[in-house]
Amino acid sequence: MPVYRLSAQLVFPPPGFAEPDGLLAVGADLTPPRLLLAYSSGIFPWFNPEDPILWWSPDPRCILEPDGLHLSRSLRQTLRRGEFVVSSNRAFAEVVRACGEVRLRQGEGTWLSREMIAAYRRLHDLGYAHSVECWRENELVGGLYGICLGRCFFGESMFHLVPDASKVALAWLCRRLQEQGFELIDCQLSNPHLLRLGAREIPRREFLARLQRAGVTPSPLPPRGAFPG
Repeated sequence: MPVYRLSAQLVFPPPGFAEPDGLLAVGADLTPPRLLLAYSSGIFPWFNPEDPILWWSPDPRCILEPDGLHLSRSLRQTLRRGEFVVSSNRAFAEVVRACGEVRLRQGEGTWLSREMIAAYRRLHDLGYAHSVECWRENELVGGLYGICLGRCFFGESMFHLVPDASKVALAWLCRRLQEQGFELIDCQLSNPHLLRLGAREIPRREFLARLQRAGVTPSPLPPRGAFPG
């Protein structure tokens, strides 16, 4: 199938038209309406800073059930000790920036260009993007961020500076989302780390059906989710 080149018109091709690797479309912009239409349609942006904007809808899709997080014995001990303080939306910009910087320090590439960071900060200002922070002795040592629509949390990235910090943030998020009856956490693409934490792959068709069940339908102005805080 062809990869679709987007225009200024606010529209995406159906996710089922994506290439086997999940690539669906190229081009357009990162304005809030475009991003919100994408996420609510089961599509997300992912591209290197030197590349054009690429839009993806992989099949299968990696998700984490809010009640499905696997807590290792060591992580349970860390949670019991209470050595971290967890907050939400206290340092959104710092969390997003750290997600990119930590990857660069580890010699990995990052899609979190200035353009992407600015786009997610705009969504945060509009009440759609949220962060969970993990602190130790008043220092930000881990966290995650994503988009909250309906009863779904679309996870974007996470980081840690000390062992278990990002996992503690994720455990806090899963517990709060479970309490509020959320349908799922979107992890986009699977990797061994996510699978060890309890994530699993489901067909794209099932993923899109579960979005609708959670009150998420394609829209440039979808309902904001009730993010715990």
